Amino acid sequence: MTETYFDEQFPLASADDYLIHQTPDPLRVAWTTDPRFFERHWNVFHDDKGEVMVATGGSFYPNLDVAEAYSIVTLRGVQTSVRAYRRLGVDRMDLHVGPIQPTITEGLRAWHHELVDNEWGISYSLDWHDTKRQVYHAAYSSLDKGQPAGGQRHVTAGFESFGEVEGWVQVGDERIALRAGQARGTRDRHWGIGRGVGGAALQPGGRPVKAGWIGGNWICFKEFAIWGNQVLYNFGDARRGMGKVLHTERRLRFDESTQIFLEGEIDYTLSDGSVKKVKFERLGHQTAYMCCGMYGGTPEEGLHHGMSGGIERVEGDRYDLRLPEVQLKLRGLDEHHCRISCDGEVTTGILQPLEPDAYEACLRGDPGWRFLR
Repeated sequence: MTETYFDEQFPLASADDYLIHQTPDPLRVAWTTDPRFFERHWNVFHDDKGEVMVATGGSFYPNLDVAEAYSIVTLRGVQTSVRAYRRLGVDRMDLHVGPIQPTITEGLRAWHHELVDNEWGISYSLDWHDTKRQVYHAAYSSLDKGQPAGGQRHVTAGFESFGEVEGWVQVGDERIALRAGQARGTRDRHWGIGRGVGGAALQPGGRPVKAGWIGGNWICFKEFAIWGNQVLYNFGDARRGMGKVLHTERRLRFDESTQIFLEGEIDYTLSDGSVKKVKFERLGHQTAYMCCGMYGGTPEEGLHHGMSGGIERVEGDRYDLRLPEVQLKLRGLDEHHCRISCDGEVTTGILQPLEPDAYEACLRGDPGWRFLR
């Protein structure tokens, strides 16, 4: 059935016929009228050799009637991005936005990610399988920091995971195979009141938008994984729920001309009492600069999440990340593919600092932030 068919039945949608409601509202109606309310998926896939990585994600904004998605492919230091936008419309089950076409094949276990042919010459067909157990959690803000003060308490909720990926990535005439056991990644599914949605115009007081958290890290070992400040375990692990990172000490080295991360050591004190010393080494120029995914504003237009107005269009860009002037132009929330080692185990994963904020934190000697000597 067409979307027009359901317009006369607003706010009902075909999904309302399923016995899945948790509130008296139909599924198209969000629990808050805040325009920043969002549903989001985010994913990073990479090989273990340091040649190819993919960052992709998509967001729905029910109160803005906006759907958007991005795909960023970095091949040996050259990054190509595609961004797509449309009206959200009726069908919240349809995750496709333009050529970016993910599909949930088994909830909490498997997705299929596809980027079909487009004018920027990148595409992929990738099957994702979760290997670490997802655990729901929510972060609530205090009432006194709400807008207006004393008003509604804001919340962002969701879950995270690590896993393996297989399939292929095409860049121009070159097709790169990603094989099971040799390619991996991480993902999250978050929803709530989105930081930075709509740019400064939708932020309290119109304040500038920071692209993200200063210390993102995604590390997956055989028996445990660290996602931000959470410790995740394998499916079936006897340890219940998840653990926590209680304290973090960073010693990092940066390129002095760009203040972009090169290598470092991070000590994680975990809730089980152990301390994990983890070493990171960036692999060449294998980075996904997330401004090209609308985090902190796109490089040319400064377009933030939720700002497209629902106008259907597809755009893209390509950058040579080996050039310092390009790094300076794109730096912000940056996902660096790293070789990672801990307790004799070597793998690859992602360190995501906010740059140059991380460099400046080390320069000031903020608690937990030092330069690697």
